[in-house]
This record gives sequence, structure tokens and C-alpha cells, in this order.
Amino acid sequence: MARLFRERGRGRGRGSMGDSKKESNGWISAAMTGAVADLPSPLGQLGVALSDAELRESAYEIFVAACRATGSKPLTYTPQSERTIDRSTSLPPSLQRSLTSAAASKMKKALGIRSPSNKGIPGNASSKKPVSAGELMRVQMGISEQLDARIRRGLLRIAAANLGKRMESMVLPLELLQQFKSSDFPDQQEYIRWQTRNLKVLDAGLLCHPYLPLDKSDAASQRLRQILREASETPIETGKNSEAMQVLRNAAMSLAYRSFNGFGSDTCHWADGFPLNLYLYQMLLEACFNNSIEEASIIDEIDEVLELIKKTWVFLGINEMFHNLCFAWILFHRFVTTGQVEVDLLIAADKQLTEVAKDAKATQDPTYSKYLKSTLSSIMSWTEKRLLAYHDMFSSSNIESMQIIVSLGVTGAKIPVEDISNGYRHRRKEETNVARSRIDAYIRSSLRTAFAQKMEHIASSRRPSRKQSTPVLCILAQEIGNLASKEQEMFSPILKKWHPLAAGVAVATLHSCYGNELKQFISSVTELTPDVVQVLRAADKLEKQLVNIAVEDSVDSDDGGKSLIREMPPYEAESAIANLVRAWIRTRADGLKEWVDRNLQQEVWIPRATKESCAPSSVEVLRIIDETLDAYFRLPIPMHPALLPDLLIGLDRNLQHYASKAKAGCGSRNNFMPTLPALTRCEVGSKLWKKKDKSQNLTKRRSQVGSTNGDGSLSLSQLCVRINSLYHIRKELENLEKKIKTCLRNTESAQADVLNGMRTSFDLSLAACQEGILQLCETIAYKVVFHDLSHILWDALYVGETAASRIHPFLKELDPTLEMVSSTVHNRVRYRVITALMKASFDGLLLVLLAGGPSRGFSRQDSHIIEDDFKSLKDLYLADGDGLPGELVEKAAREVNNVLPLFRTDTESLIERFKLMVVETNDSAAKSKYPLPPNPGHWSPTEPNTVLHVLCHRNDDVATKFLKKTYNLPKKL
Repeated sequence: MARLFRERGRGRGRGSMGDSKKESNGWISAAMTGAVADLPSPLGQLGVALSDAELRESAYEIFVAACRATGSKPLTYTPQSERTIDRSTSLPPSLQRSLTSAAASKMKKALGIRSPSNKGIPGNASSKKPVSAGELMRVQMGISEQLDARIRRGLLRIAAANLGKRMESMVLPLELLQQFKSSDFPDQQEYIRWQTRNLKVLDAGLLCHPYLPLDKSDAASQRLRQILREASETPIETGKNSEAMQVLRNAAMSLAYRSFNGFGSDTCHWADGFPLNLYLYQMLLEACFNNSIEEASIIDEIDEVLELIKKTWVFLGINEMFHNLCFAWILFHRFVTTGQVEVDLLIAADKQLTEVAKDAKATQDPTYSKYLKSTLSSIMSWTEKRLLAYHDMFSSSNIESMQIIVSLGVTGAKIPVEDISNGYRHRRKEETNVARSRIDAYIRSSLRTAFAQKMEHIASSRRPSRKQSTPVLCILAQEIGNLASKEQEMFSPILKKWHPLAAGVAVATLHSCYGNELKQFISSVTELTPDVVQVLRAADKLEKQLVNIAVEDSVDSDDGGKSLIREMPPYEAESAIANLVRAWIRTRADGLKEWVDRNLQQEVWIPRATKESCAPSSVEVLRIIDETLDAYFRLPIPMHPALLPDLLIGLDRNLQHYASKAKAGCGSRNNFMPTLPALTRCEVGSKLWKKKDKSQNLTKRRSQVGSTNGDGSLSLSQLCVRINSLYHIRKELENLEKKIKTCLRNTESAQADVLNGMRTSFDLSLAACQEGILQLCETIAYKVVFHDLSHILWDALYVGETAASRIHPFLKELDPTLEMVSSTVHNRVRYRVITALMKASFDGLLLVLLAGGPSRGFSRQDSHIIEDDFKSLKDLYLADGDGLPGELVEKAAREVNNVLPLFRTDTESLIERFKLMVVETNDSAAKSKYPLPPNPGHWSPTEPNTVLHVLCHRNDDVATKFLKKTYNLPKKL
């Protein structure tokens, strides 16, 4: 038989000879093993590798010892061949009881078993049935006659050696070990298995699960562990005169006779620690059932068998409460593991669990509460898995078992709340109505599952035809109506015993499920079509049926069913229309987004394509939005103000998308800014450059200038048109907002207080246009300076002789760019573009001066040339008063003006200033060693990094020697 109290993963010892016999007789089967996987054990791991067969033998030893302790004569053994002839065997009265009165079993009647099975032990003819309860126990537990004889022989020896002592006052495995030696067994292997089992039982009862907790420093427990450890490697010599046996006995007895006060006790504790005692006791309770899957019922002789089993309570520390709990579990487990066909077992488990509920009210034993909770957890896990989907689990063929499983689940759920926790006993009745809340959960969960299955079935059956989904909801409405009728007729009468509104809860759940699908369906269509009307009519018909069932079910309820009706909000047409309008809005918004994506892929961004030099797509997208607003206010609906925010959000996001796409791929300031080259010393000496060397250096610089992840092929005019397009949209949004307010005032449902607080602006679009214009201005500026004019700025400016490569060629190339921007960009945005160009050109000049590489070297005398060139650059943007304001130009020139004085400063002063800055910013710097300063991201005379760059481009021996000695900087990249 499958393990009832042990987890499948528990460590098991080597099986005894009885295992194979049990398996062949039907004790263990694949079906039962599979069922156990769905039924977690209520006990933890035993912790000792005792197999089922070993536990069964030990339990039988306790059983025989307990029965003998109540008798006046010793047990005797009658061979099977003589049993039908010799009736003179002397047995204790409890074992001699006749088995002919089983049909009138009081226990079966108490458990609710409707009729006696009148079945004997499988495989035996009625004439060969055991003639006594004791003999029936031996057969039921699968104990061989040879093993039974040895057990009784050992008990006789124990009784002879302990006259006057009761069996329950002795450590039975210890006594048996002392009575037998290897010569008492057929072979050495059987003796070793027998000895190992008894030692493992001592380990489990005295060390792993003692009746009283053990102190880790206890000398006796440490000594016993050592003995058992050695015995696991080398069998000990048993027998009365064995020295090893005496050592084992002393250690075991000192542990078995401990008491709470620390003094010796007359009571022996070796098999009454939890959960060992429950493991052993469940082995005895297994004998109450027929031993085959085919006959899973309780044996007819259960009254006599249980009377004998209860005699072991004094050994195992079991009382009536633990018996009731164990028996309830074993009945339930037997029902589950035998195919769930013996409803009598389920009825019996339910009856027994009722007794457990009574016990739980009368005790505060923490040990009992622990195992009660774990047992209930296992039972509830199994029952709820079925009840939470009872439509899948039950039909007309097994509906009888459903009521019992519900009762079992409700009883199990009520015990922890109503009986165990005192904190719940004083709560109001409605707060502790566990039965009703559990049934409510079962109904809702099962019907949601059933609804989902109906949906899946309908969808899968129609998928090959590829028809429209509209009629699906009509079919679903019919199916849900049938499901509601089935629920009302088959399941609600059962569940109503615990929940007075069972049918109402069911239809409310179905109403909610169908309502969710209906909402999704309506949201997928864009207009009222005949198919949509058909679905709405089917939904209305279903709703009336569900509401009628709810009303009928709640006639006698306290609130007349109002709480249920509140759970069933009607499928309102106005709500459906609103959803359809929202779908219309989404369709228009999605279509506009597709239009934007498609047209911007084809847009060429050429000037003079429109009157204001903006892209035709920017004019067209505004026209589409204007037409969409006109179409919206023409819709025959009463809720224009209510749904207008949804429309504006969609339109606003599309315009934002247009703005994002218009600037996408154009790059940004960072895309065109060159990376700073590695630090080098400038070339000192002749100012005459060889063409070959110059060409090589220019090639190296080119690789670092103008690198971009943006589209470097975009022309300047195209970028200007993009700016104009974004500005045009931003400007026209003001007119759209005015139009919306006018249309709202003309609607019939318009209310002044509502209109005043309504959002009518395009905030996302405005922000996106502003951001896009700023980014494009910077892109134009840095593209012109660092990409288009890089051949002058980077390849020629100040290369070689400073006086021979001044800034005038750069200004000459930059001037027509400014003219083109002025003639193309809208006058309200023109200053932004030119200002960005000015800032970019100033940044470019600083990069040439401070990071231009070894081909550029400046002396102090060159500072006048540089300052004069910078003044020319500023004058270009001032344009004799026709350009940018002077304040704006000077503000942008501040960084350059701060750095230029460094070029007038002598080299020695620069070096000293640099050293002082490095020491101040790095306390750990040694006087003779200066770490390279970090790049702060901007140029400043107070930054050591800036001063170092000036020294790198200083054309004299002092600077180059300092850089060579301090940092070993090279002269080439």
C-alpha cells in the first residue's frame, strides 16, 4: 500500500523480505503511487531510513506486545496447516474473539457506511479466513508466519526475564535485541537486517524524535549515537551476555526513562515521540482495509481490529484525538489512492473529520494543533483543486461524491477558523462564515474556468472557416445560457446547503465573464453594423436569463438579492456606443500614424515646395486633423464633450510622432562633435612642412573630424525645411484649439462648467516641436562647422605657420551659409539657427586651438593673430549691426575670451600654474610626478586640463621638454 503519512521523497532503508510479498499482493501499485503525488503528506520527513516494511514489522511487534500485556497467558503459534484442526491454541481473550459478528459493525454504522461488504481477504476462500482478530491483523499487515513466530518467541523470553514488569514499561527493540543472536535466524543477512531495523527504530525513537527534547550536550545521547554509528559499519553482538549489548542498553535506558523534572521516571518513552508514533500507528490502521485496489472498502471486522489496535495507545502515546485525526486521514487517503470509486470511504472520512472538529474545540495541545493543521492542509489542497474547477471534475455519473467532497472541504476549512484560533471566536458571524465564503470561491473559480473552456471550444471549432468573429458571441451567449441552466439544476441544489445564494453567485460570475468579452468585441468594431446589433440582442437575452435566475435564487435572502444585482451591471447601449466611438477614435488615430510614417518616408524636404518653405506633409497632416475634428462633431452621439479628450490625446500623439520623425536621422550636436585626440607635443623647429608629411597628418585628422551617426548627406536646405515644418505645425495648433472650443459651445450637451475645465490643447505636440526645432538648429550648426567646413577648419586653420593659415578662408565659406539660412528659415526661427551656428563656430575655434594635434604650434606672439581672428569671427555674426545682438554674441564668446589670455602667458608661468592646479586638485600627487588631469567637459583657464592643452600646442623647447619629461608625450598621433 502507498505510504499514507510519509512524503515520497523521504529516505528509505533497504527493504525487508516482506516488501516483495506486499507488492505482489496488491499493497503497492502504480495507480496508487500516482494518486499520492497529488496528495502531499501531512507529516515531515522521518529522518531515519526506515522502509514501510520495517515500520510495519516494528508496529506489529508493538501490537502483539500490547495485546499480550492484556492477556493472562502467553501467545502460542499454530501453523497454517493445523489451524483448521487444532483449536486448543491458547490465545489472549482479545485475540480469540469470534469474527462472525462483523455484519453488525457499530463502527461502520457510525462512519456512515451504508451496507456491509461481506467480503473476505482477497485470494482466500471463506473457509480459510482467519478465525480470530489477532490472526486477521497478522494477515492484513502482511506478516509471515515465521516472523510472527519469532516475535512471539521473543516476547515469551522477555516476559520470562522480566517477571512482574509490564510490557509498556520496557524498550521493546532493546529487549528483542537482547533475546536473539545470529544463530536464531536462518542466515546472517536476515539477522543483520533484523538488527539494523531495531537499531534504526531506537535511533528514531530516542534520538530523532524523542518524547522529551534532547540536550545536545547530553552524554547518553552522544554515547548512543556513537554506538549506532559503529553498528552501522559493523554489526554488534547481541544476546544477554554481550558486553556491547550492555553498553547499548545503558545508553538507551537512560534516555528512555527521562522525565520533565530531570529525575528518573517509571514511565518508558521510546515509541511515543512525534511523528514516529504516527508513522507506526498508521501502519496498524492500514489493516482496517482490504488489501487490493479492487476491494478498497473497510473490512467487515473493523470493530474487533480497532479494539485491538487501541491497545497500542499506551506504547505510542496516542489518545482518542490523535486516533480520530489519523483515522480521518487514512480514510481520505484510501479513497484517493484507490481510484475515488469507493464513496463509502469518502463518507467515512467526512464523518471522522466531524469528530476531529469536535476534538479541536476541546484541546489546546500545540502538538495536536501542528499535525491537525498539516493534515487539513493536505486534505484541503486535494479537495480545493477539484472544487475550484468542479465543472471539470463532476458530472451526473459522480455527482454523489461531489456533495461529500464539498462537505469535507467546508469542514476542513472551518476547523482552523472556528476551532483552533481563539482570536476568531469572538468575531461577528458574518466575518467567520467560512462555509459561505469557501463555496463562493468554488463557484466563481469553477464557472470562470468553464466559461474560458467554452470560449476556447467555440474559437477552435470556427477557426478553420476563417469567418468573422461577430457571430461567435451569439453562439457563446447560447452556450452560457445552457451552462447557467445546468448549474441551476445540477450543482446549485448541492451547494445551496452551505450558500443560500449559490445559483445567484454562479449567474453573477457568468454575467461578468460574458460582459468582459462583450466589451472587448465592441471595442474592436468602428461602427454599428447588423452583426453588432445581433450580438447586442443575444447579450440582452442572456442578461435577462441570468438576472431572472439571480432574482429567483434571492427571493428569501435578507437584502432581496440587491448585493447580487449590484454585481451584474447591465450591458448598457450608451456604454457600448461610447466604446464604439472610442474605437472610431483609435482607428482614426492609428490611420493618421500610418499616414505620417508613409508620407515622411517619401518626403524630400525641398525649399519652395510650399509658400512658407515648409514640407507639404506638414500642411497635409494639419488638414487631416482638421477634417477629423469636423467628422467627430458630426457623429450622432450625445457625449461629444466626454469623449473629446480621448480624441485630442490621439491627435496630439500623432503630431508628436510627426515631430519626432521629422528630426529623426538628422543627427544632433554630439553626432558631429569630433572626439578629442590623444595628447601630443607640437612639432618644434622648421615651419616649412613637407607636402607628404602634411598630407599624412591631414589624413589622420580627417578620421577624427566630422564623424557622425546622423545622416551627413542631408543638405542644409533640407534641414531648414524641417525646421520650418515644425514651426508651421506649432503655429497652426493655436487655430485648432480655437476651433475646438467653438465646436464644443455648439454641442447640445455642452455645459459651461464642464467646458471651462476641459483640456483642449496639444501639449505633447507643442513640446515636441519646440524640442525638434532646438535639436535641428544645433544639428545645422555643428554639421556646417564640423562636417561641411571641416576641410578648412580642421585641415587648414593654423596648420604649420600660424600667420599663413588664418581664419579668413573659414569666414569666407561660412558667410554664404548664413545667407542661405536667412533666406530659407522662417524669420521667427532664423535667429535660433544663426545663434547655434555662432556657438558651434566658437566651439570649433577652441577645438582647433586646444586639440588641433601636433601639426599646430603657437608661440606667444601668435596670440595677437588668434585674438584678431576671433574678433573677425564675432564681427561676422554682428554684421555691422544687422546681425545678432551684441549682448548675445558676447555671452556666447565668454568661454573663448576666458581661454585666449593663456596664449599670451609665458611658458614657465603656464607650467607653474599647471603644477599648482594639479597639486591642489590631487592631494596625493608627489612633487616630482603629476597625474594627467581629467577632462571636465569644458574649457576654462582654471582647469588644469585646459592649461595642459595649451602647453601641448606651445611652440617652444621649454614646453616640449616639460611634456616629454613629465608625461613622455609623443610628437605624432
